Amino acid sequence: MPDDRLPPEISEAADVQRGFDLRGTLSFVWRQWKLIAAITCVALVVGTVYMLNETPLYTATTELLFDWQQRKAPGSLDTVYSDPEADIAAIEAQMAVIQSTVFLRRVVEREHLALPTAIAARAPGNEKTPLAELVSPAIDYAYSLIPTSWAEVIRNEVEPQPVEGTSIATDGKPRPLDELQAVGALKGALKVSRTPKQRYVLAISVTSPDPMQAARLANAVSDAFLVDKLDTRFEAAKRASAWLSDRLTGLREQLRESEEAVAAFRAQHGLVQSGSLTLNQQQVSELNAKLIDARAELAQKSARVSLLNAFLAKGANLQTMPDIADAGDLPNLRLRASALSAEEADLLARFGEAHPRVVNIRAQRRDIDRAIEVETQRLSARIKNDYQLAQARVSSLEKSLQQATGQTNLDDATAIRLRELERTAAVNKSLFEDYLKQAKLTHEQSTFEPQDVRVITPALAPGGPSYPNTNRFILLSLFVGLFTGVAGALAKEKLDSGFSTPKQVEDLLGLPLLASVNRLISRERRVDGKTVPIYQVPIAKPLSRYGESIRWLRTGIHMTDVDQPPKVVQITSAVPNEGKTTIALSMAASAAAAKVKVLLIDADLRHPAATRIFDLQKKPGLVDLLLGKATVQEAIQFQEKSGYWVLGAGNKTQNPTDLLGSQRMKAMLEAFKGAYDLVVLDTPPMGPVVDPSIIAQLCDKVVLVVRWGSTPRALVKDCVEKLQDRRKFAGVAFNLVNERAARKYDAYTFSYYGKRYYSKYYGS
Repeated sequence: MPDDRLPPEISEAADVQRGFDLRGTLSFVWRQWKLIAAITCVALVVGTVYMLNETPLYTATTELLFDWQQRKAPGSLDTVYSDPEADIAAIEAQMAVIQSTVFLRRVVEREHLALPTAIAARAPGNEKTPLAELVSPAIDYAYSLIPTSWAEVIRNEVEPQPVEGTSIATDGKPRPLDELQAVGALKGALKVSRTPKQRYVLAISVTSPDPMQAARLANAVSDAFLVDKLDTRFEAAKRASAWLSDRLTGLREQLRESEEAVAAFRAQHGLVQSGSLTLNQQQVSELNAKLIDARAELAQKSARVSLLNAFLAKGANLQTMPDIADAGDLPNLRLRASALSAEEADLLARFGEAHPRVVNIRAQRRDIDRAIEVETQRLSARIKNDYQLAQARVSSLEKSLQQATGQTNLDDATAIRLRELERTAAVNKSLFEDYLKQAKLTHEQSTFEPQDVRVITPALAPGGPSYPNTNRFILLSLFVGLFTGVAGALAKEKLDSGFSTPKQVEDLLGLPLLASVNRLISRERRVDGKTVPIYQVPIAKPLSRYGESIRWLRTGIHMTDVDQPPKVVQITSAVPNEGKTTIALSMAASAAAAKVKVLLIDADLRHPAATRIFDLQKKPGLVDLLLGKATVQEAIQFQEKSGYWVLGAGNKTQNPTDLLGSQRMKAMLEAFKGAYDLVVLDTPPMGPVVDPSIIAQLCDKVVLVVRWGSTPRALVKDCVEKLQDRRKFAGVAFNLVNERAARKYDAYTFSYYGKRYYSKYYGS
């Protein structure tokens, strides 16, 4: 989650960095490159050996073109364009036909590929050398690590199945079992696919140890497919022609009988035919057509009369009626009336109402109005007259139709029977014509239609093997080697349970890393030709990298509380052999070299290492002080060579925990805080015993020494959780850091303590 205390842009950048740490990835590769390279080399060697022991296979390919972009539609000689999607489906269907057992059996029979049972059980090319049999499981396991889709592509393209053997049975006739085995072998070696760029081009490939045999079989499969298409079309056309011929014979007889029945019925009843109808029927048909037109016209004129009556009933002006407004002379009369009105208005404005010209104009207007009224009445009367005329015409046509229909009703039964016979004859004629047309088209298509599939690239003997593919094998081996190497390196990193970087300490323990103390070699501890103990290096070589690391530790402890720097510091570890005693002695020596009054207390009453180092086993110490058997002056010894005071463990005791947790111990430490500037307690490890947890309650700060890359993280975390007050921990000190290996985990943290930087500016 983003840190709310940080600005949004910084928080988001931190989230991105946590999502993918490029520096961490590069450090991982730097640490584990030898393992990854070794596994990759092994995979390359295994893949190369496997490839060299494989039988070379050759693949020959022939290409077929499906010319389906223009075809004849079924039942027609016209050329139409076909649907590309349907064509692709048809091509895929043909691919299935080529790979079918029935089709491949014909190729086997034609090429004599059937094998005897003994040879088919283990063909020569299927035998593998012992080395190949040993490597084969590893290759199969490598395929299992690759995604399924990739593995299928690699298996299909890299490892085809060859056709083995060309012999036949001893009697010259292949046995059924031999045929099935040969068909299976050919099916395994055959690959049929559409070319990526040409959707109508089909590639047929055959793989075999013999390049000539591969080319021969590829051409044989394509030739067999062309012949199969011709045979299939010929057989289909032959069956269709035979069926159509039989059917046409029966239809021809039915048509003849039905036409004879129609002619006999007409002759029997004396029916004269005009076209397809009798004279009476033709007359009725014409009257019906005229009556329909007359009724339509009557309906139109009836609507006009109804509208006229509606205007009259309302007292509306008939001049506004649609059929009257623009009919006759009304438009001209209205124009003249409008002109007179305009002229009258002009004269009134100039001369007044009594002027003769005004009187004359008004007289003309009255004449025009009377003319408009007369014209309106005439037009309305014409509408009524047209309606009456239409009624009379409809009545006349209905009367004529009734007379003709009365005559027709007399021979309805005869007409019905005639129409029935004519329909039967028409159906038989149409059916016969359709079958006759289809028979002709079938014959023409089977005879003259060009072949829609042809070979455009015949198979030739390949110049080089298609399997094994050297480049693909090397790439596959390299990929598998890198994948396995990275997986192994990740597993190794996961199995490495120790602390390697400050970030691990901070993330898991929530504590800061105070210092990283490198592992010292003998050459780094030599002073004036003598090798000094590690804990004396801060005094003998104060500017060394080791001395600087101890000063970092002291500074880190001091910075935990700047206002009240810790005076009583406990040095402990999670497990034994972490170097805690050496760190404690070195810290005391470094402080003493800085003119700090230091007291070192060996509080490890079970294994007092510091006591043995200073040869204080037979002198009174901490146990004697706590039991009251010695005084402070007797127990504390000043070490002139080191420059600080040392309180040994003293005599053995059976209850160290009770002594260390006593009030006397608490009071003694309080007294030492007043007498010394710094009190360093070397205590037992926190994992095996409870003593450090008890002493921690009496100290200001606790320093946890962790051996770099060795101490299990879970164990260290458990020790930290044992202490109830986690604020007592000042932090963690890495000890025995392998400088060269540590830089591979965090170059920026550990490099500054290395020779490259430190020696350049300070010397060691």
